[in-house]
Amino acid sequence: MNEASMFKIARWFGAPHARKFFLLLLLWGIASTPQLWTQTIRVDIAPDHVVNTFRPTETLGAGIDRIPRAATDKVFSEPMIKQLLSAGWQTVTYRQNTELYVEAWHWNPQGKWSGPGDQGYFVGNSTPTEFIRHSQGYPLTHQGFSQPDGTGYSRLTDGDLNTYWKSNPYLTKTFTGEDDSLHPQWVVVDLASPQQINAIRINWAAPYARRYLVQYWTGQDAIHEATKGAWVTFSGGNVTNGSGGPATLQLSRAPISARFIRIWMTESSNTCDTHGPADPRNCLGYAISEVFLGTTTADGSFHDVVRHTADRAQSNTICSSVDPWHEGSVVNEHGDQVGFDLFYTSGITRGLPAMIPVAMLYDNPENAVAEISYIEKRGYPISYVEMGEEPDGKHTLPEDYAALYLQWATALHRVDPKLKLGGPIFEGVNKDIEVWPDAQGRTSWMGRFFDYLRAHDRIGDLSFVSFEHYPLERCRLQWSDLYNEADLVRNILQVWRDDGLPQGVPLFITESNIAANDDESFVDIFAALWWTDYVGAFLQAGGNAVYYFHYIPLGQSPGCHGTSPGTFGMFTVNSDYEIQQPISQFFASQMINLEWVQPGSGEHRLFPSASDIRDGAGHVLVTSYAVLRPDGDWSVMLINKDQENAHPVHIVFSDADKAQKYFSGPVSMVTFGSEQYQWHSNIGSGRAEPDGPAKKLSAMGEADAVYTLPKASVTVIRGRLSGGGSEPKATRGN
Repeated sequence: MNEASMFKIARWFGAPHARKFFLLLLLWGIASTPQLWTQTIRVDIAPDHVVNTFRPTETLGAGIDRIPRAATDKVFSEPMIKQLLSAGWQTVTYRQNTELYVEAWHWNPQGKWSGPGDQGYFVGNSTPTEFIRHSQGYPLTHQGFSQPDGTGYSRLTDGDLNTYWKSNPYLTKTFTGEDDSLHPQWVVVDLASPQQINAIRINWAAPYARRYLVQYWTGQDAIHEATKGAWVTFSGGNVTNGSGGPATLQLSRAPISARFIRIWMTESSNTCDTHGPADPRNCLGYAISEVFLGTTTADGSFHDVVRHTADRAQSNTICSSVDPWHEGSVVNEHGDQVGFDLFYTSGITRGLPAMIPVAMLYDNPENAVAEISYIEKRGYPISYVEMGEEPDGKHTLPEDYAALYLQWATALHRVDPKLKLGGPIFEGVNKDIEVWPDAQGRTSWMGRFFDYLRAHDRIGDLSFVSFEHYPLERCRLQWSDLYNEADLVRNILQVWRDDGLPQGVPLFITESNIAANDDESFVDIFAALWWTDYVGAFLQAGGNAVYYFHYIPLGQSPGCHGTSPGTFGMFTVNSDYEIQQPISQFFASQMINLEWVQPGSGEHRLFPSASDIRDGAGHVLVTSYAVLRPDGDWSVMLINKDQENAHPVHIVFSDADKAQKYFSGPVSMVTFGSEQYQWHSNIGSGRAEPDGPAKKLSAMGEADAVYTLPKASVTVIRGRLSGGGSEPKATRGN
């Protein structure tokens, strides 16, 4: 409509209505001009502004973990595998659960024991014979944790003087080559609340400590707030000539109020434990059969406040390490670490190299060598080897983990110098992991780990750094947590870099989901938005590989207060592990793997992308992630976190010369959101209705095109560009 036409219509309306008419025209003009009424997604496609490059076969993977033994045969079947693969995840990481349970892992049920009668240190058979379908964990005999992830308990407060905790012999000079004082071993008793303490009785087993300190913590929580307090040695707690046996120490004249008590051991007697001198490992480290804490009275009586019981209700103890000695008669028969032969031949790996773990915290290097030798003899491809499992969760000090890491690395590289080793596989954290300060006052776990490798001229043995990502706390989630995820994942990558991550060492998140325990958020539309935003933000921040967890569906948990059922995984299943329906994380997986990226090994280039869409509090409501795919398409993944409102957007690409480009010609638009999927909870279970699929549309791209993002949705817009200026060339792959 030109200006003359508008005036003619105005005269026809008459003067009294002209002002209202022109106001309507003004509003119509604003609404019909994309640059004025829509919000804008801006993509910087200058070739030298690429923020990351990746190949889906190496970068977008999924993880499997220990599962119920009854599930194995049903899950690792062709129909189930086919449905899992339809989500589009590529490479697989094999998660190790036994070390969380403080168990030794018999990755091969066949092998040799170091001692008589199926006891001692176990090494699996490296020669392929029988098809390995299942593998199990064996609880450690001499553990010192009262509350590991499994069902075990500590021998330090079990009330039985014939049992004992023993530290890991691989942390002694015989194996580290360093003085034992550089790897002090310790036990902490947590009395749950402050108690009056002025005496301790330690019933030492063998080997015992010649030099040790007994200390109390001045802060609130010695384990979870390691820098908010200090360990103070009792005036009577410095022992320099310990002789073993029952040792009662008067720690102070007057009782001191303390919750956490630590025994810090720096010199061993090197006498042999109950398993005898035939194996030198039996004579290294420290062993305690029972710990008593309390007060003494004038008549010499000892008044104990520790609860001694052979179950997890005992007074809580935490220890520095555990001797991997164990017995074949005690086995966890419920959990199945799927056998490597079944894992590799089932189809779940797509034939791609897989990330494989070796047990390290509670094992011996010979067993790790045998495991890798077996896999290579079978011809199964390995991408990376993760060393141990969650040492931070087991309160292992960084120098101890690093000492084990170097021993295992030396042994493994003798077998195959090309192996890419890494770790430390941290629990999901949102900030730096802090530990008790060392002699130099350093408290960063990761920083001290890097420093140890450098000091030993072995930083080259670290081929990657891996960690887990469980950023939120179930039952406390709010919709607004979606606004924070991009910042959370960017921040944790920067933390590891600030800790001294060596240049060029890639960062992998090898296990991840919304929280460490599931609830309804895992199965409603929240999960789809969280997953797509998380993966995009991680890659945009320079992350190198991310693994979905848990690949295998295992049924719903009761969730929060037994009323918000949820599940780790992409499907609901019945009691026979038969898939019932896909859920939100499945559709999110497809949006990432099949719509946003081009499946395969082709190189994708990720460019900076941002929106100006915010709520009244300044939260970014729409996040944007733009890749140039190997097929030449530009693909923009847009997450609308607004629960109530759709957002029309205008997408502008700017090249190095600041020339603007736009989608041109046929454009694919795929949306999955609250209009395609709704979760309905019932106590004990739940169901999605509607349950997808994603909505697919075709459009024609042009300079003034507007794309509407439905409320609470993820949308992928894909096509070619046109406009002035230069354009990066697509890099094609196989």
